[in-house]
Amino acid sequence: MRSRTGPRRPLRRPTATAVGAAAVAAVVLAAALVWSLWPSGVSVPSDFGTRPRALEPVTGMSSGILDDAPGERKTSGPVSEPTALHVPRVSLEARVQGVGVRGDGTVEVPDDAGQAGWYRFGPAPGSPEGSAVLIGHVDDHTGDLGAFAKLYGVRKGDTITVAREDAPPVRYEVTAREVVDKDQLPDEVFRRHGRPVLTLVTCAPPYDRERGGYQRNLLVYSVPAG
Repeated sequence: MRSRTGPRRPLRRPTATAVGAAAVAAVVLAAALVWSLWPSGVSVPSDFGTRPRALEPVTGMSSGILDDAPGERKTSGPVSEPTALHVPRVSLEARVQGVGVRGDGTVEVPDDAGQAGWYRFGPAPGSPEGSAVLIGHVDDHTGDLGAFAKLYGVRKGDTITVAREDAPPVRYEVTAREVVDKDQLPDEVFRRHGRPVLTLVTCAPPYDRERGGYQRNLLVYSVPAG
């Protein structure tokens, strides 16, 4: 993922960086809309909970670099692809499409800010291990909020449902949320092994147009319900 207004830059690993607006006026409007979702005086969403970690050593990673090349899947068995995301308490409804890696090494994001992208080279939601990653925009180039702006309002214990193609939906429970610098994503975000988790990723302030857009990422973690 990269800012729509910022220059392309080479990255060493698939990662979710910032997604911004295309024009200054739209950026100002979108930022005002996003900020209106938060309590007065809070510049970024607050962290809560503890990031889920693998119960076994995470393999295939070194300093956040995946050992398999982007575009190669190292999962076995059939995959039921996600088709829709639903977080009822915050009224988040989004269609889900598979996304991969851009030529510059950044993770693709759907053009439609109302949709979510599933990182298809990692685990799928419902997989018995690893982190399934869904990525979405916080705002659109028009200044409208993206679907994932509603993640700023999630709470611990919220239910997330992911509909799947040719398989029953899977339910998760939100356990943690954190804001990290866009170049400091935890290794666990793209891990393929260990306890199953659903990781939702979007952008967070501050926004710096000269540095390529939003400078932080909001991560929401959830584990299988029940």
